[in-house]
Amino acid sequence: MSGEWTGQSLPPVAAARIAGARDSGTWSSALSTGEFAAIRSVGFEPVGQVMGSAVYRVARQGSYYGYYDCGRSMGFMTSAFDSPVVLSGQGAPSRGLVQVLMDARHKAIARMTAECSALGGDGVVAAHLTMAPFPAAPHCLEFQVIGTAVRAQGEVRPRKPFTSHLDGEGFAKLVSSGWIPVELLVGLAIGVRHDDYRLRRQSGWSAGNQEIGGWTDLVSGTRHDARHQLAQQARHTGADGVVLGSSDLRVWEESCIRTSRNSDSEAEDHVAEAMLVGTAIAAFSTRRTPQRTLTVMPLDSRRKRLARRIERDLSSYGTDPLVTRTRLAQLEDLDGQE
Repeated sequence: MSGEWTGQSLPPVAAARIAGARDSGTWSSALSTGEFAAIRSVGFEPVGQVMGSAVYRVARQGSYYGYYDCGRSMGFMTSAFDSPVVLSGQGAPSRGLVQVLMDARHKAIARMTAECSALGGDGVVAAHLTMAPFPAAPHCLEFQVIGTAVRAQGEVRPRKPFTSHLDGEGFAKLVSSGWIPVELLVGLAIGVRHDDYRLRRQSGWSAGNQEIGGWTDLVSGTRHDARHQLAQQARHTGADGVVLGSSDLRVWEESCIRTSRNSDSEAEDHVAEAMLVGTAIAAFSTRRTPQRTLTVMPLDSRRKRLARRIERDLSSYGTDPLVTRTRLAQLEDLDGQE
């Protein structure tokens, strides 16, 4: 049965699990009691736990120098200059690796969304993304996302299910304030910088306390690239903004491939990987029935009301004497009319 699956629809095991959940008439979720109550308070009901996964082989391939190519021209004349930070978002060789990692995550999210649709859900909340080594084979990673599908109690249905990292309580707060999740987004970027002569001097054991400018450029540039990728995805969805869920940064050393063929075989590059996870959100409005104004008719006569005001003026400190005299004159006029 598994050999017949083309990869375009739900995996056979997932399809059987969803069919069993529909037939049973019960639902499962990873929601806490508070999250369940919060979701119901804004007009949604859980319909079942949904997930999606994809196993990808991710090897150190890419261009001639590999994914983690620092791009530095080696030679006596270039060794004295600062090395640039090469970023995946600007066409560096690491762009191919980022594309593979993003494709795997998108495929896992798409399968989770397909399970949500199969259960009749309108969206997924509390979606959690993970990436872990696949034990059965080296150079393979499993990308998984799991969440809870929910359905609105009303008759209005979205054109496609939304996905969000927000938990049940966060989702309820978002909806009650006039916003709705649109799509779970991942911004990923990889930056590589060669450890040049200046950086090695700044990071040496005798350098003292100082900023290492090359590494500052590396982490700030990589984070900026990840934010840029996230913003581009948000614009593509047509959302109004992004609620950020997590921001992770990994930095490690790699042997410089470009210098491995030269005498400086101990040269190193530093690689930074920044990943941002968030939810694109959009504002919505509902037509509200205007509240009726309650008319209050005073039952006391005008003279009694004016007398009470004068009494308060005389008993309080700081009242303008001119205001009090004016009200006394009005009271005398009313006495004359009666």
